[in-house]
Amino acid sequence: MRKKLTVLVILLLCMGVSVCAQDAVEALGFSLDVVWLFIGAILVFIMQIGFACVETGLTRAKNATNITMKNVMDFMFGAIVYWALGWGFMWGKDAGGLIGTSQFFHSPMELTIENGIFYKNWFFQVVFAATSATIVSGAMAERTQFKSYLVYTCFISAFIYPISGHWIWGGGWLSDLGFHDFAGSTAVHSVGGWAAFMGAIVLGPRLGKYVRSADGKVAVKAFPGHNIPYAALGVLLLFFGWFGFNGASTGIATIGEGGIWSGLNIARVCVTTTLAAAAGAISALIFSWIWFKKPDASMTLNGLLGGLVGITASCAVVSPGASIAIGLIAGVLVVLSVEFIDKVLKVDDPVGAVSVHCACGIFGTLAVGVWANAPGNSVVGLLHGGGFTQLGNQVIGILAVGAWAAVTSLVLFLLIKALFGLRISAKEEAIGLDLSEHKSEAYSGFQIFSNM
Repeated sequence: MRKKLTVLVILLLCMGVSVCAQDAVEALGFSLDVVWLFIGAILVFIMQIGFACVETGLTRAKNATNITMKNVMDFMFGAIVYWALGWGFMWGKDAGGLIGTSQFFHSPMELTIENGIFYKNWFFQVVFAATSATIVSGAMAERTQFKSYLVYTCFISAFIYPISGHWIWGGGWLSDLGFHDFAGSTAVHSVGGWAAFMGAIVLGPRLGKYVRSADGKVAVKAFPGHNIPYAALGVLLLFFGWFGFNGASTGIATIGEGGIWSGLNIARVCVTTTLAAAAGAISALIFSWIWFKKPDASMTLNGLLGGLVGITASCAVVSPGASIAIGLIAGVLVVLSVEFIDKVLKVDDPVGAVSVHCACGIFGTLAVGVWANAPGNSVVGLLHGGGFTQLGNQVIGILAVGAWAAVTSLVLFLLIKALFGLRISAKEEAIGLDLSEHKSEAYSGFQIFSNM
């Protein structure tokens, strides 16, 4: 009898130890997921610095303070409005696959797993919202009223980006359709790119950019950036931050249920991201060298960014070889798009933001339908026997999100123009926004020869 009792006690102790061990493993897994997502969010936050450096370096010295201020303050305003409204529209209870309807001003205080998941996810998602908003800054650089830019950035972070984001990631209709955008070629970059395009159109070109001669021909004048090393630093910071942008989009660091949305895929995502960026820079370098007879620095830098944007949708579902192909195409596409928008459409985009984020975002989203090879997650492209199903889903998503972002941004910019004014005066533009908008020079005490 005593032996039986002893065995029973040992069994109960073992069961207790097993339960405790399982709880400990789950707690450790949750902690690792939180830490990984926070590291990813911090990396993406560093991209704000990258955007500020790129835009400042590729524009004129007399506007450097203004561009820096825009890249700082769009995150500050965006964070608050995304917490108040944007999160609810994007991740709240679904209504008809179109919009979230709950968790506005969400402020849970009880320390539970559920609330911990909310806070870690919010912290990761807010930096994505900021990225989408800050893309617009470069395309509208050197001639936009500061107050009007802040009004716009609040609306994209609170309304435009979250609603289309809900369609894709928040359980909306595009998600149900089978549209795939792993880290945001469309959800983040195309939305920001379309808004940038509409903003540049409504705003008009910088003074002296397009000059019509007596014979009716329009001469296109280049305004070289004042600090290419600064732009290169910004691009490399963006590249660095992209490992969080794409890598942490797995959502967890642990194995979880496996598949592309797990820690098993982090390393491959970072590899495909690296290769696409490298291929984009190389192809833009070679193509611009052939086209312009010189290796163009700004085109090469934008080619690197184009490769990153191009791989963002597909980074979790393509092979390393496919990522190189995607990057090569994206790098050439950037050069062609910059030339087409500037020389043919006559839309003034000082830093090439529309080409990098909109054009390459569209291409990157289509690339899923061509090169994807993740049958375990039902994402298979044309080249791997998936037929045109996935490609068709991608086209529908591109058109729907593009129409949403373009129309809402166009209406918003027209309203801002009518109510507050959008563009600075010709005199203020000639002086530079640093002095006219902020009464502060970025290079005080230095002679800036291109001020006027």
